[in-house]
Amino acid sequence: MEEIDTMKTNRVSTQALSGFMELLPVEQISFNAMLETIRRTYEVFGFAPIETPILERAEVLLAKAGGETEKQIYRFTKGDTDIAMRFDLTVPLARYVAEHYGSLTFPFRRYAIGKVYRGERPQAGRFREFYQCDIDVIGDGDLNLRFDAEMPSVISTIFKKLGFERFTIRINNRRILNGLFAGLGVSDRVCTVMQSIDRLEKIGATGVAKELIEQGITQETVDRILEFVTINGSNTEILEKLRAMDIDDPEFARGVADLTEVVLLGGAMGVSDSNLSIDLTIARGLDYYTGTVYETRLDDYPDIGSVCSGGRYDDLSSYYINRTLPGVGVSIGLTRLFDQLRKRRVIKSVASTPTKVLIVPLVTELAPCLNLASTLRDIDIPTEVWFGDAKIKKSLGYANKMGIPFAILIGSEELERGVFSLKDLTSGIQQQLDLGSILTTLKQ
Repeated sequence: MEEIDTMKTNRVSTQALSGFMELLPVEQISFNAMLETIRRTYEVFGFAPIETPILERAEVLLAKAGGETEKQIYRFTKGDTDIAMRFDLTVPLARYVAEHYGSLTFPFRRYAIGKVYRGERPQAGRFREFYQCDIDVIGDGDLNLRFDAEMPSVISTIFKKLGFERFTIRINNRRILNGLFAGLGVSDRVCTVMQSIDRLEKIGATGVAKELIEQGITQETVDRILEFVTINGSNTEILEKLRAMDIDDPEFARGVADLTEVVLLGGAMGVSDSNLSIDLTIARGLDYYTGTVYETRLDDYPDIGSVCSGGRYDDLSSYYINRTLPGVGVSIGLTRLFDQLRKRRVIKSVASTPTKVLIVPLVTELAPCLNLASTLRDIDIPTEVWFGDAKIKKSLGYANKMGIPFAILIGSEELERGVFSLKDLTSGIQQQLDLGSILTTLKQ
């Protein structure tokens, strides 16, 4: 007895590490369906898949990482190699484009879906291991602004396919902000001012004003900044107000012109005005964004925050290659999005298996059952054969518990007549059909 108790106390914990999501099959199937919807949409828009290693040389990742991100990188040494785990999919893309520059055709349209790692404190919606779903278009020397307008079209298509009609792609242009700050004489503090503006929704105008004043910016300038970023109205009204502002700065003028073109082209690409909205508070915290920036929110679940973000950057790979490679892209944090929707019971998971048909042998001869299973699998119908207790009640109970919609019962009578008993487990309807009718019914 004492030996058994000792064994119990020495058992290893089976709980997953904090910050690492682990799903049951019924949840994983729903997760995979969302991932597949995103992947298919990326390919419909002509983006090609690439996959970069999870592990990179630390110097590759640290070349572009900084601040808090650098502190969050998982890093270790194996032999003489300093290794780090990727913290996003953009920095590996930069290395990839530099490495394969001579073999790529530009503009280079790529998508990447994979896990990334950040050693931050786990909390609601924050994970240490999570999936990102990225697209980017990279140009060689320059990149047409029309690609910026294409991004909202991709985002809109994805979220509609995921079943959301009420979402807002908030859009801005960093050039407008840069020009504003230059006109106000605070261009030397662009990054810190933008970071404060980026937190406007979280800390409010009072909080932003306090931060800016603490940075040595005058109250008058702070008031003008806040007045600017709180301009509202329809997209047309906001653009008119921007054009009417008395700011003599070429960067500001170009930003307004670029934003106007992107919004107009976005509409031409099928993005509804109800889903695309200019928001002058969107700055995006990362310093490398230089033009258009995006953030997407689900209107019915505003507390989730941004579910897709990104923007335009002037130079992707300057740390790795002596070429100017501008780009534009967006990223969906799928793990966080799925987790938040699951907790709000938005995701309706119904099946614990991809199986659509359970074949139930009611005779000892298995060959007809196995042959039928092979025939169904050959036409891509997920099929299982029941190898358990021959009682119908037990096999159908298994099917119902797993969420399998159809069962095919094969007994001596069916074998004699050359038919199969197909049972719809949702409606309860059962009918005897020949093989051709079975295949037609299941395909439908």
